Amino acid sequence: MAYPSMGEAHRRVTDYLGRFSDAVSSQDVASLKPLLALSSASPSLLSLADALNLLQDASRLIKQSEKWSQLAEIVAPLFRCLQSYRLSNLADAYPAYEKAANAFIQEFRNWDSAWALEALYVIAYEIRVLAERADRELSANGKLPEKLKAAGSFLMKVFGVLAGKGPKRVGALYVTCQLFKIYFKLGTVHLCRSVIRSIETARIFDFEEFPQRDKVTYMYYTGRLEVYNENFTAAEQKLSYALAHCNPHSEANIRMILKYLIPVKLSIGILPKDWLLEKYNLVEYRNIVLALKRGDLRLLRSALEEHEDRFLRSGVYLVLEKLELQVYQRLLKKIYIIQKQKDPSKAHQMKLEVIIKALKWLEIDMDLDEVECIVAILIHKNLVKGYFAHKSKVVVLSKQDPFPKLTGRPVNA
Repeated sequence: MAYPSMGEAHRRVTDYLGRFSDAVSSQDVASLKPLLALSSASPSLLSLADALNLLQDASRLIKQSEKWSQLAEIVAPLFRCLQSYRLSNLADAYPAYEKAANAFIQEFRNWDSAWALEALYVIAYEIRVLAERADRELSANGKLPEKLKAAGSFLMKVFGVLAGKGPKRVGALYVTCQLFKIYFKLGTVHLCRSVIRSIETARIFDFEEFPQRDKVTYMYYTGRLEVYNENFTAAEQKLSYALAHCNPHSEANIRMILKYLIPVKLSIGILPKDWLLEKYNLVEYRNIVLALKRGDLRLLRSALEEHEDRFLRSGVYLVLEKLELQVYQRLLKKIYIIQKQKDPSKAHQMKLEVIIKALKWLEIDMDLDEVECIVAILIHKNLVKGYFAHKSKVVVLSKQDPFPKLTGRPVNA
């Protein structure tokens, strides 16, 4: 990289200090935000970093003006962060940025209005992204990745600043969503509970007053949590809210929501249209949907095996695996329909050996006891109405609605 002259370096630093000071004194958040957005790697910030690395000691310049020196606790560590960032030393850039962010929070507390809220959003985002990148660098160098955990602690402090009365409280949900991203990344999703309790039970918060963007993100992550907890009714409500209120032009975000909403909908008996899977590139669900329609256990298992890594990474594998009961129900229903066509008077009597033959045709070997056990579970889960005639090894199906629909309730309900 070509370094600027000393005069040019001096000009760049004083220009930044002037813009930062003017933005704060005039409460111009639109001008302040890009001055804090490290990850944007904007040409102006990169050229400033080059100037700082040439001058080495920018603190002398900060002290030249009383206006600038009042912001020294924010700007000085921010300069150190920029220097480290430009040299690709992210492990050192992170603590410097956090120190600047802590100083900004102290000033933010003292400001009566919420004029700087959007700038605080930039800081919350930058802290998380910089911590993730710093941890990747530490891991690559064989060191303990610890910055993202530190970012979580810092953002909890920010949440505490916002979780009070007054106009600043509307920023709490944005910070909560950044915390969710950290906890999901670290695999510490249990830490979400305390923040969720604060948002959903504290009287100071009215959920509808939060920005739409933040409500959608919040519902997406809390919906995912409900999936992990196998609370599919709540998961369906939250993820459906996120989908309904998501920007219709944000296809990537819609795809992220559907990746969890589809398995939840499948678990309550609602199948997606093929065009939806095609449009949002979720074709890994296509054979699962076909298996449910056909009662094809072999197809379900092969689909799960083919996309096992993807489903495990997104945390929906166990949800999809439990669809086997619905596939068994569909298989029995197909046998029932065929029997009804042949002999309507005996359609409600289904021999276990017929089920065994159907499974064998699907290349799935099961003995009489295994099939009996599965049918017993189907009856217990109210997927089949009927009873066993044990002596004759026959399932006697109800003559009225022998295969109840889930009608939007989970199998385990």
